[in-house]
Amino acid sequence: MAEVSLETRLGDVILKNPVVTASGTFGYGKEYADLVPLEKLGGITVKGVSPFPSHGNTPPRTGEVFAGLINSIGLQNPGLDRFMNHEDYLPFLRTVDTAVFINIWGRTIDDYVAVAAALDSESEGIAALEINISCPNIKEGGSSFGTNLTLAGKVVEAVRNATSLPLITKLSPNVTHVADFARCVVDHGSDMISVINTYPAMSIDINTRRPCVSTVAGGLSGHAIKPIAVKIVYDVARAVDVPIIGMGGIYSAEDAIEFMLAGADAVAIGTALFSDPGTPLDVIAGIKTYLESWGINDVADIVGTVLTV
Repeated sequence: MAEVSLETRLGDVILKNPVVTASGTFGYGKEYADLVPLEKLGGITVKGVSPFPSHGNTPPRTGEVFAGLINSIGLQNPGLDRFMNHEDYLPFLRTVDTAVFINIWGRTIDDYVAVAAALDSESEGIAALEINISCPNIKEGGSSFGTNLTLAGKVVEAVRNATSLPLITKLSPNVTHVADFARCVVDHGSDMISVINTYPAMSIDINTRRPCVSTVAGGLSGHAIKPIAVKIVYDVARAVDVPIIGMGGIYSAEDAIEFMLAGADAVAIGTALFSDPGTPLDVIAGIKTYLESWGINDVADIVGTVLTV
């Protein structure tokens, strides 16, 4: 049998393997550099970057729940200028031999455009931009870009016009038909889709009678959302013909393979990193073992091959 190939093509972006880190869970890469050999990852997706620094929400900002985690970090980040110039951020990422995806966000469309345009002019070491459209549009009264088809299309089109870098749009699961949003953002210039983001959730300590996070509710991630995420990947894969990065409760190679069978070209690991930073390496090794056991030479050959009849 020929050597198994884990090389993964996401349009013009080529990864060493299909396993990347999810935004918000891996810092800016350097925080994990002493724990994980970054060059062995398929890619790193950094915490969201906005034009302005953000301190995030007041603690407590995370709370463990059965089969998951509720977080309300609040998109804390150093701001565009510091991200581009401080040695701990983009200059460091340029030294890492793996694909780097920059998650971008803003309160207005102009904010997204400002980040995209600036990174376009300093694009060395950046494989793609991931547009986080789960943010509230302040000018539209707080309506989330990710839950309004018109706004989703507008922000993606504006970013597309501001950069030549490949674009990934990270969709919100908190809509009736995610496939409609996938078609919309692809029609407006997104080269790829990443799904899913977290679900709104709340947990209360019955002794203090207080919610587990200061914002009352937060985003649920982890084991609990995996079956929902797999279904959404399946739906999106049948709605658009672009690469998909699937995520939501991936802790093992078996989890990752489920996503790939449903239609994900690559997978992102998030919450599992908090309990075991080595999870991506275990998942990469497990995918290779699975392919060998089935006599499959190329990881791309399992994508979208779920048997439904």
